[in-house]
Amino acid sequence: MSATLVWLRDDLRLDDNPALAEAAALGTPLTVVYVLDEESPGIRPLGGAVKWWLHHSLARLAVALQAAGSRLVLRRGPAGQIMRELAAETSADTLLWNRRYGEPERSIDAGLKSWATTEGLSATSFQANLMFEPWTVRTGSGGPYKVFTPFWRACMAGTEPRQPLAAPDRLPAPAPTRDGALPASEPIESWALLPRTPDWSAGLAGTWVPGEAGAHHRLADFVDGPAAEYGTGRDIPGVEGTSRLSPHLRFGEISPFRIWHTLREHFATGAPADVGVFRSELGWREFCWQLLYENPDLATQNYRPEFDRFEWQTPSGAELEAWQQGRTGYPLVDAGMRQLWQTGWMHNRVRMAAASFLVKNLLADWRLGEAWFWDTLVDADAASNPANWQWVAGSGADASPYFRIFNPVTQSKKFDAAGRYLRGYIPELSALDDKAVHEPWKADGAALGYPPRIVDLAESRALALATYQRLKDG
Repeated sequence: MSATLVWLRDDLRLDDNPALAEAAALGTPLTVVYVLDEESPGIRPLGGAVKWWLHHSLARLAVALQAAGSRLVLRRGPAGQIMRELAAETSADTLLWNRRYGEPERSIDAGLKSWATTEGLSATSFQANLMFEPWTVRTGSGGPYKVFTPFWRACMAGTEPRQPLAAPDRLPAPAPTRDGALPASEPIESWALLPRTPDWSAGLAGTWVPGEAGAHHRLADFVDGPAAEYGTGRDIPGVEGTSRLSPHLRFGEISPFRIWHTLREHFATGAPADVGVFRSELGWREFCWQLLYENPDLATQNYRPEFDRFEWQTPSGAELEAWQQGRTGYPLVDAGMRQLWQTGWMHNRVRMAAASFLVKNLLADWRLGEAWFWDTLVDADAASNPANWQWVAGSGADASPYFRIFNPVTQSKKFDAAGRYLRGYIPELSALDDKAVHEPWKADGAALGYPPRIVDLAESRALALATYQRLKDG
């Protein structure tokens, strides 16, 4: 008797899930599995914030699958081995999954396909989580794009992203094992994804609703609100001007195809330019994945090899801790780092300022910041996190010019003039007026409990420019 095995990874959804849609069409007994793999060679262990999200996302996915007539099996271990074992347990002759793009993940998938062919099984993968797969967008000479604008122009010149697939009304019942029982599933609690003492996740729980339903509610709120003014609203950290879809995209709780066409349908009479700006942000995500596809060591190696000679300084433990805890003495940096710790997320403009402060004002190696964000961001993925850090550092593709150093004071005055965002995360500054809140060291009365500046902006900027110039001069 035929049976199907669907392997879910970063696609924790029923809507627009090609692998699940194919399984529904086949109609054979179905096993749906998620494998927590932190053992296979090259697989990067998950950060703490991502683990918190994953726990809740899987719990909600299990409920949704059960409502559709199916069941989620949880297994932990080397994914290739687990999948071969589960295929044997369930007598599956068809294996389905949606494609991944990191080198270790692709290696696992290719090995599983090769094994399936040898065993006489059918193994099929689908495009689900990128609108433009890396090998489909190429320059005239056949190579990958190294600059975003021509990359995105090439994407837009091609076929529009496909229409999303509807979620199956029903899924086939679970496939039993050879002894007639259902495949064993590990209790999610045994994975210890949630923080133990101390439990730092209260702010995350108060900010986010992980899972597919939460993703669709977030999208609906965005298209009904900030989307029409995204071009300007996205720069103001003190208002809800962004989509906040990034963690849902990271876990595949919603597909980029669904987001793309929801925007098109909502603004059917003519999308404002702001919607185009948001679409280009989806494009930047796609570009980051192409970078990772072509450069598997993006999180550990400079994209531009000349930066191997860059004179990074080792920050003191106190300096690094001050940056991590939001106690640098510069309100915009500190508000962002505190927002990150409390909510697992940081406004994008503030991310750029906080990252620039670490790598340029402190001259710390970008990999220190990338590792911290990997552990604390709920939207940290293997492509965008290192690509964006390298962009700020100047070592990446389409990089920020080396002389671009974000001044956190100038940035907060321009984008948070009334100090709404600053005061929201730094209560020590609540008594300062709208001018003093940006430069509390100039205030007549000291901000109670707010730390002094750990570095001088002008002096550190000059040192950074000189260091970058030496690299440029060779």
